[in-house]
Amino acid sequence: MDKIRITGGQRLNGAIPISGAKNAALPLMIASLLTDETLTLTNVPRLSDVTALSRILSNQGVDRTVAGKRIGQSAETGQTIALTARQIVDTCAPYELVSTMRASFWVIAPILARMGEAKVSLPGGCAIGTRPVDLLLMALEKLGAEIVIENGYALARAPKGLKGAEIVFPKVTVGGTHTALMAAVLAQGTTVIENAACEPEVTDLAACLVKMGAKIEGAGTPRIVVTGVARLGGAHHAVLPDRIEAGTYAMAVAMTGGDVILEGARPELLQSALDVLTKAGVEIDPTNEGIRVRRNGHGLTAVDVDTDPFPGFPTDLQAQFMALMTRAKGTSRIRETIFENRFMHVQELARLGAKIRLDGDVAHVEGVEKLTGAPVMATDLRASVSLVIGGLAAEGDTTINRVYHLDRGFEALEAKLSRCGALVERISG
Repeated sequence: MDKIRITGGQRLNGAIPISGAKNAALPLMIASLLTDETLTLTNVPRLSDVTALSRILSNQGVDRTVAGKRIGQSAETGQTIALTARQIVDTCAPYELVSTMRASFWVIAPILARMGEAKVSLPGGCAIGTRPVDLLLMALEKLGAEIVIENGYALARAPKGLKGAEIVFPKVTVGGTHTALMAAVLAQGTTVIENAACEPEVTDLAACLVKMGAKIEGAGTPRIVVTGVARLGGAHHAVLPDRIEAGTYAMAVAMTGGDVILEGARPELLQSALDVLTKAGVEIDPTNEGIRVRRNGHGLTAVDVDTDPFPGFPTDLQAQFMALMTRAKGTSRIRETIFENRFMHVQELARLGAKIRLDGDVAHVEGVEKLTGAPVMATDLRASVSLVIGGLAAEGDTTINRVYHLDRGFEALEAKLSRCGALVERISG
């Protein structure tokens, strides 16, 4: 099993190209099941989750062609994927494929919408709380599907087709909104989605569906109106840049000091996180190339933050920000409002010398003078990269185990950091 070793204490200087967003690429790839024509996606990140989803789509009958590009130090970044589902050959997505990644469960919506039935294994993925699929299935039931949970599978049937309806989510759900959109575009009549997620990745999916011929209004607001169409066609679409990756590298620069351009990053996609970094003493400047992040010669200030749905502070940056606050002056309070059990990185950061006290859904982080390198264990995707940020600032070597979590969400991480002066290497095991 691979490990990553980091020798801390190096400032980051240079430029980091921001990859396409995994959280946008996955639902876009799944949307290829809605048409028998070709959907071509550019700026798709090279990640293990993308590879896993490709296997699932192939199982359902999707043909795939791939072309890519390279950046320095032999790291591959970005690819163009053409997906064609001329015929869905299997309406069942089996456990051995779906269990590796929770987002793969979303295939239930386009398969059901196009074929009238779907059988999909209940999902796996990150070990963060209890990510129930109840809201996703509720959306399908509102559209007229019959749902049965049996032997670890969700069986959905709509032999007469899906019918437009009002879907009111009791809480904001990105997965539920993705599911409702992909089901409603081929439903008969009009669907109104209330309390819809406003995340940029939802807006990106809606934009792609519109290119394919869907009729969608209000994406990016809490109320989305979808008028169903008989069929969708092919399209070309570029995956939006990854706001979580951009925020992660911004925090890495803030942690180590230095001066880095995040190439291709769009400030409007992560303004809340940039505002918090500014309060902490980090210089943030939008440029023609992306976002410039600087912290030269002055310390960090502790800042309180609550995670919230977009446009609030992203839960997917909570662990990274906690790592940053371990070196801030004062005590910060970080409240996690989205997921339960998302503080698993705390014990590992403590191994580096962090002082963090947990109180329910709140972490109190007392800044320390220094962190010290140590062997640590990644527990999930975002927790693993928080340990990278800690290791970049720690004295001595930090070895991160179970880095397959990193490979799920960060493209060419070692190469991107190394190009900016970090001493980081992957150790194959």
